[in-house]
Amino acid sequence: QVHVEEVGGGLVQAGDSLRLSCEASGPTLYLMAWFRQSPEKEREFVAAIDWAGSISHYPDSVKGRFTIDRDGAKNTVSLLMNNLKPDDTGVYYCAADNRGWVEIKADPTYWGQGTQVTVSS
Repeated sequence: QVHVEEVGGGLVQAGDSLRLSCEASGPTLYLMAWFRQSPEKEREFVAAIDWAGSISHYPDSVKGRFTIDRDGAKNTVSLLMNNLKPDDTGVYYCAADNRGWVEIKADPTYWGQGTQVTVSS
């Protein structure tokens, strides 16, 4: 069983930066990702990265502001969020999957419990 755990959420002001970190147990996982969800919105894919940290994907809503990074072949991933907006508020989840890019963006196998990020205006 893979255990996924996030750290680093908090309350920040608009325009601030925040870094989230995540670690997953077990053998190297092919893909790791971040999602977010707020009460007003459906769950949203935020970023994903491959096992080597060489390929990453972002939706337009965060491209240029968020950066996902991975520590080599380790199951640790971070999400650096710059120029945060109130619309970025939500619970951020780390996820992982060994299947492929379609699966990691749609319905990953392994999930963390989530960490709250609140951006005040």
